[in-house]
Amino acid sequence: MRYKFLDLAKANEPYMEQLQEAACNVIKSGRYLHGEQTNLLEQEIAGLCEAKHCIAVSNGLDALRLILRAYIELGVLHHEDHVIVPANTYIASILAVSDNGMTPCLCDARPDTMNLDSSLLENLITPAVRAIMPVHLYGTPCWDEQLMTVAKRYNLKIIEDNAQAIGAKSSTPGLYGTYTTGGLGHASAVSFYPTKNLGALGDAGAVVTNDDILAKTVRAIANYGSDRRYHNIYLGLNCRIDEIQAAMLRVKLRYLNVENMRRDEVARTYEEHITNPLVKKPDIFDDMIQIWHQYVIRVEKRDAMRDYLEKNGVMTDIHYATPPHRQPCYRQFKSYNLPVTTAIADQAISLPIGHPITTDDAKEIAQIINGFKG
Repeated sequence: MRYKFLDLAKANEPYMEQLQEAACNVIKSGRYLHGEQTNLLEQEIAGLCEAKHCIAVSNGLDALRLILRAYIELGVLHHEDHVIVPANTYIASILAVSDNGMTPCLCDARPDTMNLDSSLLENLITPAVRAIMPVHLYGTPCWDEQLMTVAKRYNLKIIEDNAQAIGAKSSTPGLYGTYTTGGLGHASAVSFYPTKNLGALGDAGAVVTNDDILAKTVRAIANYGSDRRYHNIYLGLNCRIDEIQAAMLRVKLRYLNVENMRRDEVARTYEEHITNPLVKKPDIFDDMIQIWHQYVIRVEKRDAMRDYLEKNGVMTDIHYATPPHRQPCYRQFKSYNLPVTTAIADQAISLPIGHPITTDDAKEIAQIINGFKG
């Protein structure tokens, strides 16, 4: 392939010396959990999200699970509660709800943002619904006045799935006045999976919140349910981040703004140069900051387009070919009428936007796409 979808080795190459030095420093320190690197990473991520607390954990799914579990332990949420989740999302968002014995309530997507359609929320409200989980999919903020109005009217917790959008900014302020994703709602989950804009060299994640009590509860549950050594106040889990991953993330965090800006340049190059009428490009919103974790076009003849691109040296991916309501583990949702989500799943193609794709590469890929006749 002339244009790989993502080359993680090349993505990390510019930071290689710093990553090696950081790893060696951790090894020499003799402290591999609950150390200085984790403490500093938590401070830096909290600052980035403009929130009071960050608890670094094992991965993004665990971050979501821990938020819900902590609310249950605090009596704020209960196992029988329902949580509104976008139907067009990676399955982890919904798995976190199910894992806590709660019921996911699927909301269809908006055609322009491909995020949760807040205009549909009011129709989904029942006495059982106690929380909303907006997902900032592909790096586009999922936040507006209507979402907040519904949440306030029905006293719902807002739990952001910020796995794909760290560093993005909404056009509408959140509950605490900030515009930064991760600090908009009552709590948020971050993923540092290696393919993310801010990716670890393995699995890692974080919980971010302004709630002092929630933060304390999440931290305890993630560490075997203990508030101090050998004193377990909850039936806890082992969801800790390790010092090596914290150190790797701190190195790469220095360059997150540069990475996000580079992706924005590539996205805008695609926007300008893809002119094929068979292609629906993602919308660019100048009143917010999108960080372009993925650049997802829509094509009715998706398989033909992917074959054509592969033959011309362009590797693509699909996010996500099988939406949660079509997955075998969620058979109960099979009959749901989710037309926008279903159409996105059948038409979506993710173009290369991560390293080592440049704006010149994007121009050439656009020209190849323009040659597709369907």
